[in-house]
Amino acid sequence: MSRADNSKKGKSFERQGGDHKKRSGRQGGQPKKVSYSRGSAPIQKQHKSKKTQISPDQIRLNKYIANSGICSRRDADIYIASGNVTVNGQVITEMGYRVNLNDVVKFDGRAINPEKKVYILLNKPKGFLTTTSDDKGRKTVMDLVAKATKARIVPVGRLGRSTTGLLLFTNDGDLAKKLTNSGREVRKIYQVTLNKTVQIKDLYAIREGLTLEDGLVRVEDVSTIEGGNKNEVGIKIHSNKNKIVHRIFEHLGYEVIKLDRVAFAGLTKKDLPRGTWRHLTKQEVINLQML
Repeated sequence: MSRADNSKKGKSFERQGGDHKKRSGRQGGQPKKVSYSRGSAPIQKQHKSKKTQISPDQIRLNKYIANSGICSRRDADIYIASGNVTVNGQVITEMGYRVNLNDVVKFDGRAINPEKKVYILLNKPKGFLTTTSDDKGRKTVMDLVAKATKARIVPVGRLGRSTTGLLLFTNDGDLAKKLTNSGREVRKIYQVTLNKTVQIKDLYAIREGLTLEDGLVRVEDVSTIEGGNKNEVGIKIHSNKNKIVHRIFEHLGYEVIKLDRVAFAGLTKKDLPRGTWRHLTKQEVINLQML
């Protein structure tokens, strides 16, 4: 074999050896394992954890307190941690705790409300129940003020289904309680239409005070209506007893045909047609709070 042939054979062997080295692994000639240690690993999709759905009717407790006008959110957290706040009768000290808008939240034992205070005056027509709902599907006074506000207002006191006149709605629980408290001197004026002419002696008896089945009832004043029929009477009274005007006249042998509340706690029906409502003025709210 010539030197040239040996040279060619050597180069050929080196090329083959080189190829063999490329094909072989580091151990025993096995194929080199693919390493992912330097970031060459395939990207794996990460499953996003589902976020807890928060009801639109829920609000953080510290915001609830702040919206009620008690203090700032930061100070509310301090009061919460100190145990000053209860939710549905249970002391809550957890930061970030959420409450439903219909929960009963109390601060230092007093119920609070995160909504802006709203005061609506309605001139109630006949045929509406004074209640927030009726399981028999009958019309309620809430149907008449449905568009007045988005706040959760309730009627203050009650008017019979056939009774007309002034009815106040609010979400101010403290004021509502004050106006319906039997010990408060909240004046109400009614125009009463009776089934027969009223006797003067009966008007005197009412002024002196009548003893009904639930005790003595006194009125501020009672009289026939000037320019009206002899069966029409005006009566000023402070009592919050149920159906008190009906019971006064029924006790004396009369039947109440119509009953209209023309004034309530200093509020009147002026410029308020039957079946319509209006917001109270700031001065009217102040006057009510001073009662």
